[in-house]
Amino acid sequence: MPHAGEDPPHNECADRFPPNRYPGKDVLVGGKRFDALQVGVRVLWEIKTHRFDAYSDFIQRQTILEQVPLLQEERDIAEACGYGFVVGVSTQAHKDALLQRDPRLDIVVTGCMR
Repeated sequence: MPHAGEDPPHNECADRFPPNRYPGKDVLVGGKRFDALQVGVRVLWEIKTHRFDAYSDFIQRQTILEQVPLLQEERDIAEACGYGFVVGVSTQAHKDALLQRDPRLDIVVTGCMR
């Protein structure tokens, strides 16, 4: 499926990391869209290009509270369908905050920002 959003920097990152088996496309698995299917392995990716470090403490907390349940749902769908699941984030601070809420998430710092 074509990338869902009209956010060129986000889409470019989704194609570059991990790299995406289907550049320019999202992957529909278990009724859920994922940003990328990694070349050569059965791993689905969700890419976050937020400028997390620039957010106030309040917005950072709200972002994590919103993202973690969605990422857990995506991970569960990926695993139920026989895929691994990785989250790509822009910064180490974003990674650390997500891992503090769920240490089971597999997260990679991409450096991509919109």
